[in-house]
Amino acid sequence: MQSVFSIYAVACLAGYLCGATPWAFIIGKMNGLDIRKHGSGNPGATNVTRVLGKKWGVLCFFMDFLKGLVPVAGTAWLVSDYPPVAVCAGAAAVVGHMWPVFLKFKGGKGVSTTAGALAALAPLSLVAAGAVWAVVFFAFRYVSLASILAAIVLPVSAFAFDASGIYTLHPATLATLTAISALSILKHAGNIKRLLNGTENRFGGSKNGKSE
Repeated sequence: MQSVFSIYAVACLAGYLCGATPWAFIIGKMNGLDIRKHGSGNPGATNVTRVLGKKWGVLCFFMDFLKGLVPVAGTAWLVSDYPPVAVCAGAAAVVGHMWPVFLKFKGGKGVSTTAGALAALAPLSLVAAGAVWAVVFFAFRYVSLASILAAIVLPVSAFAFDASGIYTLHPATLATLTAISALSILKHAGNIKRLLNGTENRFGGSKNGKSE
């Protein structure tokens, strides 16, 4: 029992530290600025794109994506006898991105890191959520709205795929997807308020806007 607990503890710690690596902040410093003091102030790929341009934004998204993918894939390979361990590592990576110890627990909203974890845990749910994100974003140009709706689609699609027999997901994976979805929506609370009162900026507008 103690050895199993140790496996979970190590996987969660490794996942958290991987997720907590603040690539948006690092990329900002590479360009001589603190990304938290520019644009929306959010240390994530969307704000990096707003402030530093598409090239740096894509790099940030890719690195944040890997923060979710690597812990899950690595843990699944190393500890194949305990599938839930990989799920826990992925969840810890998302939590690390949202509340990173390196930035005094003030991080991003976890969209990119969640996508990375899903690529290994439930790829079809990632495709479904990604499709919703793309349709909503290109229709309305609100990154926050697209992210919120994609977060809702994640657990819904996962349960649907599992119930239909398209693929079987471990109960821990289903529970974790639901929890990650709830956390993502919670982190968008400010965006939801601005969407409701009509003050949320569309992507491509003011760099001082309060989007993602």
